[in-house]
Amino acid sequence: MAEIAPTRSAALALADERELMRQGYRFLDEKRVLLASEMLRRLREHERMHAGLVERLYAAHDALRSALQRHGLDGMQAHPAASIAPASPQPVRARFLGVPVLSTDFAPKTIEGAEAAIDASPEAGACRDAFAALLEPLARLGVSGGNLERLAVEYRRTERRARALENVLLPEVEGALSTIQGQLELADQEEAVRIRLASFAHASAPAL
Repeated sequence: MAEIAPTRSAALALADERELMRQGYRFLDEKRVLLASEMLRRLREHERMHAGLVERLYAAHDALRSALQRHGLDGMQAHPAASIAPASPQPVRARFLGVPVLSTDFAPKTIEGAEAAIDASPEAGACRDAFAALLEPLARLGVSGGNLERLAVEYRRTERRARALENVLLPEVEGALSTIQGQLELADQEEAVRIRLASFAHASAPAL
């Protein structure tokens, strides 16, 4: 911190600056606690969604195996791709402590009869539906992962600012304020001594 003249106005200005920094630190400290709580809540939800996706992956694996046993690989490759609606997720935007967070209600369904297979079967239909059912949890996991990443970036930024205030800026201001206050007290003591000496000299002077 630059050298500051030891005046009472400078001491008052530093005291005000210190109070503003303390308020800023309290705000940042509360913000990082809220961010950490929100990240933990969303992480638990993310893990639940991931577990649900794994279950659907196993179901799709079993459905694919049944369809392959019925049609063979060449037969399955001849089946048309499933048509789904809606075709893509529509994210809903919101904010948490200034951080953009997204959500989606993407729940696509296969369109029956859009393009019928020549060799249709229940096994092929179940396989198609099982893989279409993977789209919803995949979309939700993608959105969730992005939210967690943005929250983590904001948490790290808030943590750096809070630590800078706590460990660098506040100690500098407090040190400068302490120095100025010490110099002002010393100046007051010197002034008191001068006044006392002047009074003593006046009292000791012979009367004319």
